[in-house]
Amino acid sequence: MGGAFDPVEFLHRAVPVASHEDVSEMRTLLVDEIAKYGVDARVDDAGNVLATRGSGQPHVVLNTHIDTVQPHVPYEYDAEASVIRGRGSCDAKGPLAALLAAFLRTDPGDGRVTLAVTPDEEVLSTGAHHLVTGKDGGPVPAIADADAVVVGEPTDLDVCTAAKGRFQGTVTLSGENAHAAEPDSGVNAVGALAPVLDALGTFDEREDAPGRHPQLGGATLTPTTVEGGTATNQVPAAAQLVLDRRSVPPETADGFGAALLSHLRAAVPAAVGVDFAFTDRETPFLGPWATDEEAAIVRAMREAGAAEVRPFAAATEASYFAEHAPTVVFGPGVLADDEGAVAHAPREYVTVDAVEQAAAVVTAAVDALVG
Repeated sequence: MGGAFDPVEFLHRAVPVASHEDVSEMRTLLVDEIAKYGVDARVDDAGNVLATRGSGQPHVVLNTHIDTVQPHVPYEYDAEASVIRGRGSCDAKGPLAALLAAFLRTDPGDGRVTLAVTPDEEVLSTGAHHLVTGKDGGPVPAIADADAVVVGEPTDLDVCTAAKGRFQGTVTLSGENAHAAEPDSGVNAVGALAPVLDALGTFDEREDAPGRHPQLGGATLTPTTVEGGTATNQVPAAAQLVLDRRSVPPETADGFGAALLSHLRAAVPAAVGVDFAFTDRETPFLGPWATDEEAAIVRAMREAGAAEVRPFAAATEASYFAEHAPTVVFGPGVLADDEGAVAHAPREYVTVDAVEQAAAVVTAAVDALVG
C-alpha cells in the first residue's frame, strides 16, 4: 500500500493528462492510484470508475467527472503563487483530488463510502445516467442505497444545495410562401416571430408557472438563435427559434414543453403552424434540483468547514443523483473570478490551498456521517 494520499501531488500528475477527447489515460491513472492504497476499482459498462470502502450504512457517494472541455490547456505550476493551471485544474480534477482524498482517508466504520467517477459530464452524461438507471430502470447497486451524495465541482469551497436545470429546444413556425409584392396572399412565418417573442416574455407569468424558488429564484427563458426564409423577395413559409430554458423545481422537461407549446399556440395567428421540439440527446436533460438545507450532509459539510450555503450556477450531474438521495455540490476552484471566466477558459486554474482545504472538509464531513 502507498503512503498517505496527497491530493495536490495527485493533481500535479492529473492535470497534464489530456482528457478532452478521450478519458482512457486519465481513467487508468485514477484506477491505478486507487489500487496503490489496497482498494479495488472497476470500470463499468458505461465507463464509470467505481470503488467502495466499508459495507454498511450510512452510505455516502462521492462523485465527479474526469472529462474536460476542449481545447486542452497545458499544465503549468506557479510555485510562487501556489497555483496549478491547465485544463481540468478546477473542472473537475481539483475536486476529484479532494474527493479521492476523502475516499482514501475516511475510516468507514460501520458505514460505507463509494467513489463514482463519470466519463462524460461535459457532453451527454451517459455515465451518470447509467448509474441512476442501469439496474432495471433504477440506480445500480453501487449507489442504490446512498444516504447522501457529494458532487465535485468548483464552488469556491461553498456547499451548494440547488441548481437550475437546462432544457433546450426549437420553436418551428410554419406559414405559406408568396411573392413579397403580394404579402397578404401568403402566411409570413418570420412575421409570426414577433408575437412569439412577446409570449416568451409572459410565459412565467401564467397561473400554473413554477414561480420563484426559495433557493434558486425564478426560471429564465431565453431565445438564442433564429433562422427563417429562403429568398429576399418571398414571404417566408418557415422560421425556427432556439430557446434556452433554465428551470427551477418542480418543473420537468415534459411539463415545460407542453406548457410552452400551449402558451405559444394561443399567441400566434391561427394561420401559422406552431411546434416545439427538444434538441435530440441520448440522455435526459440535466433538470433542476434542490436539497433541504437542514439535511445531514449539508450540516456535516458546514460543521467541517465549508463556507456558505448557496445554489450552484451551472447545470451538473447532481440533478440525476438528487432524485435518489440528498445531494450537494462542493469543491475547490471557481467558475469565474474578478478577471473573468476560469472554468472552461484558457486561464483555468486552482490554488493549492483550496485543494487542501476541500480535501479536509470532505474528509471530515464523510467521517462524521459514516465513521
